[in-house]
Amino acid sequence: MYLKSLEISGFKSFAKKANLKFDSPISAIVGPNGSGKSNIAEAFRFVLGEQSMKSLRGKRGEDLIWNGAGDGGRANRASVKVVFDNSRRFLPIDFEEVIIERAVYRDSVNEYLINGSQVRLKDVLELLSAAHIGSSGHHIISQGEADKILNSSSRDRKTMIEDALGLKIYQYKCLESGRKLLKTEENIKSVISLRREIAPHIKFLFRQVEKIEKAKTMRGELGVLYKEYFARENLYLTETRKILESKLKSPREKLATLEHELARAKKVLEDSVSKDSKTEEVIRFEKEMKTAREEKDALLRELGRLEGEIFSLKKIIEREQKSSRAENTTVSAGDIRALVEKVEPQIETLKENPTSLFTLIKSTIDSLKNFIKYGEYSGSVTGEVEEEMNSLEEKRKGLDTRVKEAEQKEKELQREYNKIRQEIEKDKDSSRDAEKAVFRILSEESRIRAELQKLSGEEDRLSRDKEAFARELDEAKVFVGQAVWQFKDFTLSEGEALTAEIVISESRGKQEERRKTIEKIKIRLEDMGGGGGEEILKEYKEVSERDAFLERELTDLEKSADDLKKLIEELGKKLQNEFADGVAKINKEFQEFFELMFGGGSASLSITKEKKRKRISEETSEGMETFYDEEDKEEIEEGIEVSVSLPRKRIKGLMMLSGGERALTSIALLFAMSQVKPPPFIILDETDAALDEANSRKYSDMVENLSKSSQLILITHNRETMSRAGVLYGVTMDSSGISKVLSVKFDEAVAVAK
Repeated sequence: MYLKSLEISGFKSFAKKANLKFDSPISAIVGPNGSGKSNIAEAFRFVLGEQSMKSLRGKRGEDLIWNGAGDGGRANRASVKVVFDNSRRFLPIDFEEVIIERAVYRDSVNEYLINGSQVRLKDVLELLSAAHIGSSGHHIISQGEADKILNSSSRDRKTMIEDALGLKIYQYKCLESGRKLLKTEENIKSVISLRREIAPHIKFLFRQVEKIEKAKTMRGELGVLYKEYFARENLYLTETRKILESKLKSPREKLATLEHELARAKKVLEDSVSKDSKTEEVIRFEKEMKTAREEKDALLRELGRLEGEIFSLKKIIEREQKSSRAENTTVSAGDIRALVEKVEPQIETLKENPTSLFTLIKSTIDSLKNFIKYGEYSGSVTGEVEEEMNSLEEKRKGLDTRVKEAEQKEKELQREYNKIRQEIEKDKDSSRDAEKAVFRILSEESRIRAELQKLSGEEDRLSRDKEAFARELDEAKVFVGQAVWQFKDFTLSEGEALTAEIVISESRGKQEERRKTIEKIKIRLEDMGGGGGEEILKEYKEVSERDAFLERELTDLEKSADDLKKLIEELGKKLQNEFADGVAKINKEFQEFFELMFGGGSASLSITKEKKRKRISEETSEGMETFYDEEDKEEIEEGIEVSVSLPRKRIKGLMMLSGGERALTSIALLFAMSQVKPPPFIILDETDAALDEANSRKYSDMVENLSKSSQLILITHNRETMSRAGVLYGVTMDSSGISKVLSVKFDEAVAVAK
């Protein structure tokens, strides 16, 4: 026996706590009409989760609570507690004893507990459905509802039989799987939508990443080229400086010696008493030639400086022209300022001359279009540089003229000097030795200064090359970073060290080709945007990871949806197969009980199918609700029809049966259903009220036979039925309207009587 006891407190007429113990296969509850017997059956319905107030004979939750009478005050809550012996684990919960309790309060709030822990109604229903127990149905038959299964529609009859066969658990699972499938399909649509939204952005970022990766490759290539270029250029500048210093050393030393000798000779001439006009002329020529030489040297140095500036400006113009031919050009802050300066006057004109608004707007837009389309923003920079270069060219031309004039003056002085020297040479007088020394020194100085002037040009070129090296090194740090300083570690491809001899012996044209190759790569990198693009790479990684996550989630959701569809299909097939098998088994039992009741005849159930508008069931707080689907207009709906044929009568069909015959048929069918999958207990509330003495005996035999598979609680007035019970509970009601319970065990009563 699974049902141990029922405890009622404050429920309807049971104002005080009443406890009914069920330790016999058949327990009978008796009492006069109106004493509250049927409230016990309703207490079972209540605690097992019944949500229909109509089935509980009330309109709201407050109607189920003892409302007081006489001197007794009303209760604030009603509670019913049922206790099951779960030692054989007929309920899927790991407890030896399971206590299910339900309480309702005056505000109609319900509370459900399993072994003292508060739970949901859904938890209670799922627990009980696993043991084929429900709040209503085939195992709780109240007075006047015995023939409900016959009066119901074919679909409702099918539902009752499914409940009796324990198929409700499959329906719950199927319904839950359908909800999960619907939610999963919504999630699939959401994920697909998200992926569709980020796809264009990923495509754009991918193109940017390709450019960045290409730029990285080019930077790597540029770093290699820079390493060799700087290694060679550094050795070239260092070694050339050494060679030049070596060349300058001897002339400088000689010039210093000559200047010392010249000073002594001049001292002799100045101190000479016999100084004459030729001596004075020699000194004058010496001073004038020195002044002319210094003036020419200064002009040559200025000319060299101007040529260096012109060379740098030409490089800037060349780079700007290369950049302007590129597809994409980086706009500098100077370019933006130039754009603002160009547009701002026209905007001010618009403010001052509103009458010519249209013409001025058109003019401004055309200016902006030309400024952007034809590169005026970069042309402004190039124009400024060209203007400056032209100014320097004019200065250079003037210096060229002045240098030529200085050289011409120096040549004339040299001719005069040579003439006087020849005259002095003719004079063999020893007094002219100093003059001869001066002429010799000046001649030697002129030759050495010409040599130094030539070397000075080489020195200027070397200085310009050194400045260009420093500028290139600074630019290289922008493009390839601090690694550019490692150029001193460069080795040739054969592993041979790069030496000054190898660099000096190489033509400068090859180094210039390397520089041009580097310039081309730099321009291409500038066209790509210059920077390293770390933010784009980071964003691309994040967005790609997000897309990959969504792709995995989509795969999981699609797999989950497929699994749910398979599960729903499997549950549907299992439900259909078990239902068909169950109907066949019920038919066998139905025929036997029918023959027992009527002494012959035949009775059977048949599965019917008809087209109906599709209905969708949904569980709510009030139970299962059904509504029609607007999209799918028709579906095949199954039902159950009952066919009977009474012996010795030409009666076929339920409509032709009398009230008593319908009651016997209903009982036979209910007992047949109970025999296929016996529930732990069955409650029969005065289902034998319409039976005569003969049929009561048959009914009692069937009850006694049924008690072998299910525990029975009988609410009855029938003496024959009472005689089959092991425990008899009497329900009485006093003048206060409170129901009370008395119990008698027949075994103990018989022993006492004996």
